[in-house]
Amino acid sequence: MILSQSSNFQPDPLSDVLEVLGARVIRQTRLEASGDWALSFPALDRLKFVAVLRGMCWMQTEGRAPHPMQAGDVCLIGSSGYAVSSDPMLPPEDGQHLFESPRRDFVRLGGDEVVSIGGTVTFSGPNADFLLNMLPDFIPVQRHTAGAEAISTVLSLMSQEIGRAAIGSTIVGARLADLLLVETFRAHAKQAGPSQFGWFGALSDPRIGRALKALHADVARAWTVADIAAVAGMSRAAFSAEFSRRIGLPPLSYLRSWRLTLARGRLLQDEASVADVAHEVGYQSQSAFSQAFLRTFGHSPSAETRAKAVTPAP
Repeated sequence: MILSQSSNFQPDPLSDVLEVLGARVIRQTRLEASGDWALSFPALDRLKFVAVLRGMCWMQTEGRAPHPMQAGDVCLIGSSGYAVSSDPMLPPEDGQHLFESPRRDFVRLGGDEVVSIGGTVTFSGPNADFLLNMLPDFIPVQRHTAGAEAISTVLSLMSQEIGRAAIGSTIVGARLADLLLVETFRAHAKQAGPSQFGWFGALSDPRIGRALKALHADVARAWTVADIAAVAGMSRAAFSAEFSRRIGLPPLSYLRSWRLTLARGRLLQDEASVADVAHEVGYQSQSAFSQAFLRTFGHSPSAETRAKAVTPAP
């Protein structure tokens, strides 16, 4: 059977970023608890999701009021420290110690009145800041909000998989966790809507989102602000102001940041030369690319490739 395929398929910006950064859920944990309990976890350079499968608990992150989480709710936590508890007034104990010494993926505190699962998202290279710097430290998605229907389905499948303990459960659990991560991002984008600041709000805006898709689809093009504004259907001045207001960077600064992030990933993963990578991401000369790379990352592209060469295989 021959299936037709669109000749103009292009990855959307979220897929593009997650794929280039190599975002993967590498560890899943499970917490069961009853009665009075509270656990704290330190700030780390990572992205984490927490989903409640049963009961209710409170999530606290630095500088934010306690947030209630019911069964079916999920949240993403950036580099901020956080606490999860039955009561936000309780003093928390060290949750990291419970899970790390010795390494455990399952902790039970009394009973199973509350059941939650967590996942640690890592990135294949040093480029995680491109995404993390554009995200709030805490992204809650409640089960009844628009766009959360798929999350309920994924959580149900994850819960069933935990109960089955069947062969291949590690692979299935990892794939479901990756899917949960993407669905949470999708739901957050839908929640944010085009009126909200930030990258996800910008993606939801018909005009700015169209411009972002065009930039990611053809990163090597010699874009001008006028070109990108034309894609958005806006005047140059209005587009530049709106793009900067939403994302926190002018259009060409965003493009430069993504080009260098993309180039760094290529240099770390592939055997392409510095000159080839520079051309692929839109630089007309290796010298201009090397200078921009040095300003952004503090070392040259060739130093990146040398570091890769001496890094031992895992």
